[in-house]
Amino acid sequence: MTKLNNMEEFNKVFEEAFEKESEEINAQLSQKILLALVGDVNSGKSSTINKLMNEEIAMVGAKPGETVEVKEISYKENIVFVDTPGLDDVHKENSNVTLEYYKNADIILFFLNAAGTVLSDNELKNLKEISKTNNDIVIVLNKIDAADDVPSLVKYIEDKTYNQYPIAPISSKTGENVEMLQKHLLDILRKKSKDILLGKHLKNRSSVANKWIVGAGASAAAVGASPIPGSDIIPITGIQVGMMLKLATLYDKPLSKDNAKELILATIVGNIGKSVFRQIVKFVPGAGSAIGASVAGATTLALGHAVKYMYENNIEINAEQLKSIYSMFLEKQKN
Repeated sequence: MTKLNNMEEFNKVFEEAFEKESEEINAQLSQKILLALVGDVNSGKSSTINKLMNEEIAMVGAKPGETVEVKEISYKENIVFVDTPGLDDVHKENSNVTLEYYKNADIILFFLNAAGTVLSDNELKNLKEISKTNNDIVIVLNKIDAADDVPSLVKYIEDKTYNQYPIAPISSKTGENVEMLQKHLLDILRKKSKDILLGKHLKNRSSVANKWIVGAGASAAAVGASPIPGSDIIPITGIQVGMMLKLATLYDKPLSKDNAKELILATIVGNIGKSVFRQIVKFVPGAGSAIGASVAGATTLALGHAVKYMYENNIEINAEQLKSIYSMFLEKQKN
């Protein structure tokens, strides 16, 4: 990796990072996300989607037998929820169509009713059959507000499925643990480079932002642990630019290239420039890497949380405003 020696080199690194991250985000936003829902009509599929997206997008209150064909529910830009009749529906002609949706789905949400018979033999048979087509499955154990001993139910599902799938015990009625479901969905979509589009429409954007900030901080810390003096600044710049652009997309607050550069120069680069000791101490085995990782992670986390704070409190994003807020969060990281 190259050592940053002057402003001209920083500009080059920044320009490349901004263009790369912008292209990746735009590519994500243009993709289609298909989320397939499977489960009994009384398992709360519609109410869960409405709670997840904080919007009435699916009709609630279907009666047994009403879902006899695949129903596509288009939402916003390129997000489609698909309510399916299940593989053992009385209308067997739907089975092949349903399997095709499962095959093409980015994630299958397999609903279980915590207040009923959890993971019956028939449900387990369906789950195994679906997994042959697509293994990106999240088990949604809904209605935990009406159930006793939820941990035992989760353990039972884990044992029956050999811990193959993430499980989200939630209440679509009260909203309990919906953030856990968000996390499982974003984890799978991140591997497919599709998490940004869904993230910006989820109910709890704050938890989505925290997830992205923590991820960027961990990545920066890993890079900062490099024993080569100066080698970390280039990739860390890319991590921080990507984080800021994702946050701007999440909160629907466009961030210009000049503004992004101004923010990084006002915070991270300034701190790294004042911390020459960090680069020198890397020559000391062990201690240097720890200091490098700590500073890289802390400064990235502070930047992310400061930008998030400003977006959520409608504070104009500029270098002067950011400095004091960034310093406040950086002090928290140090403590």
